[in-house]
Amino acid sequence: MIRHNETSDIELKNRIKRNEICFGENVKPRIYGKLNCRSGNGMRVFFLLRQEALLQALHDNG
Repeated sequence: MIRHNETSDIELKNRIKRNEICFGENVKPRIYGKLNCRSGNGMRVFFLLRQEALLQALHDNG
């Protein structure tokens, strides 16, 4: 789990390009999804595996 406020924008962008991050969490509604989904703009916590998001008791956004 990588929090957006704990890493730089450049590092986050590089990790996404290297496919080290595949899923993100939208904190307010407690949902997760792939980074290319429509609600991806609100993602503030990021995961490599879907199982990591499920361990956080998040709901799939669709």
